Amino acid sequence: MMPASWFLTRFLARAFRSARRCLPAVLAALVPLLAHAQSEQALPVLTLSVLQFGTPHWELDHLKRHGLDKANGFELKVRLVADLPASRLALSSGSVDGAVSDLLWAQQRYEAGTAYRYVPFSSQIGEVLVGADSDIRTLADLRGKRIGVAGGPDGLGWLLLQKAAAAQGVELAREATVQYAAPPLLGQALRRGQLDALLTFWHFSARMRGEGGVRSAFRLADLARTVDLDPDLPILGYLFADAWAREHPDLLQGFARALRQAKRQLAAEPEQWQAIRPLMRSDSDAVFAALRDSFVEGIPQPLDKARIDALQRLLILSGAERTVVMPAALFQSEP
Repeated sequence: MMPASWFLTRFLARAFRSARRCLPAVLAALVPLLAHAQSEQALPVLTLSVLQFGTPHWELDHLKRHGLDKANGFELKVRLVADLPASRLALSSGSVDGAVSDLLWAQQRYEAGTAYRYVPFSSQIGEVLVGADSDIRTLADLRGKRIGVAGGPDGLGWLLLQKAAAAQGVELAREATVQYAAPPLLGQALRRGQLDALLTFWHFSARMRGEGGVRSAFRLADLARTVDLDPDLPILGYLFADAWAREHPDLLQGFARALRQAKRQLAAEPEQWQAIRPLMRSDSDAVFAALRDSFVEGIPQPLDKARIDALQRLLILSGAERTVVMPAALFQSEP
């Protein structure tokens, strides 16, 4: 009878020969996986500061969830903040690569000596809401009325409303009672009858319309036509320090391309919004639909020379000097 050590030696020898035969196949399977993991690690990272419940978070969540960042050669990291000042501070300090802000703020920073590259986000400005049974139908009807203005006296929406009304002979700052406050407070005041009209940001107006009891009297995009402006101008954008943008042209182009793909998918495939709905804080289907439709409506067309010229005219209309208006090179055109 053979000793146990003989059987053990035979078993180990066979196992070793079997492992040697399998090793090439195992390595062949592992090499692509290791290469893929290595390539993913090598992707440049783009960090954006975003309000947790802000509307840009909606499309960035979709972009990230569908891997549009990695498909375009980068990895997106979203840093959530509580409010707009915190987001702007993160951008100004360089702790993030980019953040969303409005065109007028970008112009103000340019005048102060800091240039930002501007990637279009949305052409939604806002609208003027009135009670569902209000008799306000024209700009002239705002004479003598109590108007709530969200965002303060220097906002683009208030500027456009005043310009459009002035073209019809109505001086709102003099002929109406104006109250500035935060959008939620003004919304409550309108519903309580303490205001006759409310100029507010698009996502607040969409939510209020979805809740019912109010209607849109004037869309600010429509009023833009009365002052010879394209109503589809992207007055909100992703901002990146110009110095950073010049150092990372491929990364910025990749982001702009991924962003355009995300917007197209969200416009063409309504079912995609169900995954985003938790971020929208929409308790009712009516509010959800109003927010979704308003977002899609605000997806801007690609920038070309004519549209960049129009953005510069808008800045001049808002008070910027022609000699210090943001140059065309700061507006990121379609990749």
